[in-house]
Amino acid sequence: MKFQTRQRHVIDLIFPIALFFVFAASSLAVLLLAANLYGSTTGQIQANDQNRTCLSYIAEKIRQNDSDRAVSIQSIDDTECLALRGNYNGVACTTYIYELDGSLKELFINDGVDISLKNGKTIMEIERLRMDETGDGIFHFASTDKKGNEDSLIISERSEL
Repeated sequence: MKFQTRQRHVIDLIFPIALFFVFAASSLAVLLLAANLYGSTTGQIQANDQNRTCLSYIAEKIRQNDSDRAVSIQSIDDTECLALRGNYNGVACTTYIYELDGSLKELFINDGVDISLKNGKTIMEIERLRMDETGDGIFHFASTDKKGNEDSLIISERSEL
């Protein structure tokens, strides 16, 4: 008995190899698109977090020092500063929060002492911090990060005026 052998064609070898490369290329394309999407989303989240962290820090400091007329905005050496007045162990002190040289800074100092904003403690890097008092006890802050993303906060004092 003779077995009939089928003739092998070149297409029998090329088709599975071509199909494998099509699947491999598709998988690589999906992987690259997903990596790009992940990278851009992560970058946006980090940028938003930086601005929100700055504004949350300011909001928390206002809440900590919220008493009758203790929060104000002052200009010192042509720099807008959030001034938070308080009394610590019987000594009148003021905390200044401001942006200087691309950083959010905080300076805690006894009242009556000469103020040098360069001595402030660096909190985090930001490009710009704008602040103004829009009403009686209502403050508007806008933070811009190094990439130009901006976020803002409107906050008011809760204490009795």
